[in-house]
Amino acid sequence: MAGFRALWALLAAAAIVTPLVPSRLAGQSDSAISHTPPKGTEVLHYGVEWRLIYAGDAKLTLHPDTATMHLESGGLVSRLFKVKDDYVVNYQDTTCAVNMQFDAIEGKRHRETKVVFDRQMKKASYIERDVLKNSVVRNSQTDIPACVHDVLGALMHMRTLKVDVGQSAQLPISDGRKTVNVKVEAQEREEVKTKVGIFKTVRYEAYIFDGVLFQRKAKAFVWLSDDARRLPVQFRIRMPITIGTVTLQLEKEEHW
Repeated sequence: MAGFRALWALLAAAAIVTPLVPSRLAGQSDSAISHTPPKGTEVLHYGVEWRLIYAGDAKLTLHPDTATMHLESGGLVSRLFKVKDDYVVNYQDTTCAVNMQFDAIEGKRHRETKVVFDRQMKKASYIERDVLKNSVVRNSQTDIPACVHDVLGALMHMRTLKVDVGQSAQLPISDGRKTVNVKVEAQEREEVKTKVGIFKTVRYEAYIFDGVLFQRKAKAFVWLSDDARRLPVQFRIRMPITIGTVTLQLEKEEHW
């Protein structure tokens, strides 16, 4: 379904990274910036909902030097359009990605994408293969900063920044083919009810669609718990009514 392709555009475009240098926040001083990444291993399980029905599950695992994500369709959606996506990225100096691999089985397609982030040359090399046809679909390079975000990494990095309601951050983001500065804005405090419990959260909007990083017309939101953990409680992509809304909501968390 088109909703799942848009979903993955938000959650796994290229590589999960956080910046080496904290991003500048609109309306805040440097003393208000915290940039200590979470320690240990964190596993977050999400239920996926599309058009108010169960659509699948996502599992995000964060290690100090590696991150993985598994996204798989379920229920009626899986019978209509099967999705099984696996994504892994490796870090250098704790915070910067050096390589990424994304294996995507979506409907009748099977694509494998690899991105190498060369921090010295400040280039990202992108190659996408059609596994079934054993052919290269795309092969390109883009300029990047010495340490760059992907979409998910940029959103996860917001956990380490004190961005209050009414403030925003400008974050450099690359999908391996294009690099842009994206505005992430803290909009409202909201209460979110999940299977884990009820969370007081701050809702952020990431302006990545409408021709910024992706051409699709859509809005991307993330809800972080309004406490020291800054737990990503919920993700949502709101698309035109003909496609609908995709939501990921936290169902289980593990730490070790």
